[in-house]
Amino acid sequence: MRVFLAALPMDPARVVIVGAGEPALAKLRLFLTTPATLVWFAPGEAPAAEVTPRSAPAPERRMPGPADFAGARLVFIAVEDEGEAARLAAEARRAGAMVNVVDRPALSDFHTPALIDRDQVVVAIATSGAAPILARDLRARIEAVVPASVGALASLAGELRDTVKASVPDFLARRRFWERAFRGAAADLAAAGRLDEARREILRELEASEPGAGSVAIVGAGPGDPELLTLKALATLQDADLLIHDDAVGDAVLARARRDASRISLGPVGAIPEAEVEALMVREAASGCRVVRLHAGDPGEPGRREQAALEAAGVVVTVVPGLTDG
Repeated sequence: MRVFLAALPMDPARVVIVGAGEPALAKLRLFLTTPATLVWFAPGEAPAAEVTPRSAPAPERRMPGPADFAGARLVFIAVEDEGEAARLAAEARRAGAMVNVVDRPALSDFHTPALIDRDQVVVAIATSGAAPILARDLRARIEAVVPASVGALASLAGELRDTVKASVPDFLARRRFWERAFRGAAADLAAAGRLDEARREILRELEASEPGAGSVAIVGAGPGDPELLTLKALATLQDADLLIHDDAVGDAVLARARRDASRISLGPVGAIPEAEVEALMVREAASGCRVVRLHAGDPGEPGRREQAALEAAGVVVTVVPGLTDG
């Protein structure tokens, strides 16, 4: 990972934009839907009224001075003269702001990602400033599958977060509750704009919820290329609480699992007796974990033996075959 995308709260925040051309207007439009306090300096020729957003703050027709950057969290500089841009960037940094100089990555503290804005839910795509057009193209593809209603669903979850935490104190059980809520009837109701009904459905689900039983999924990781994982294997990795794997499963495949899933490495294939591995899976499933046992290639005969032992112990087991080189 070459860049880390941090989510900065915009309420309260002071954002300063310097410039009068289209690059400055683009940054201005980016923040008009946020609760941030916007300050706009437009030295030189004033932007035409027909291209200036109606909700934009009135521009100050001058270059900002050091005092104008006081208290700013973010500063965007879109001026043509590189020397002037560098001077303004240095003044903003001395005031404690993070600075973006448009189209000059070497002068910037951060790059502006391509954003999908769904109010409470924001998706960002960054290319380290190297290929902004590629980031925009990726944004267009992702935007088509992110429903507009997802922001309302996230707001509803935030409203009910403390209630759910008080009712379901166990972390794993709470995570499963939210997974059911985000994938069930409440999500469909929120998507239809019926937020009151969605709220009632979440509360109904909360009253009826019981700790989920653990399970084991025996998954074939395929030949090692994460692009060759089956869709079912990817979904199973994303739902796992615990990954159990040996050294034959590569890091690229493990990286496709949810990052907060625990991991247990068994070392080289066969280093730990099968009976010990099976006992480990039984214990973890009994504690409520969703365990994924990853095998390189297809689980094959070892997977069938594990499945038989787990089912004999009363554990719910699914098997997800993997692609093989043959």
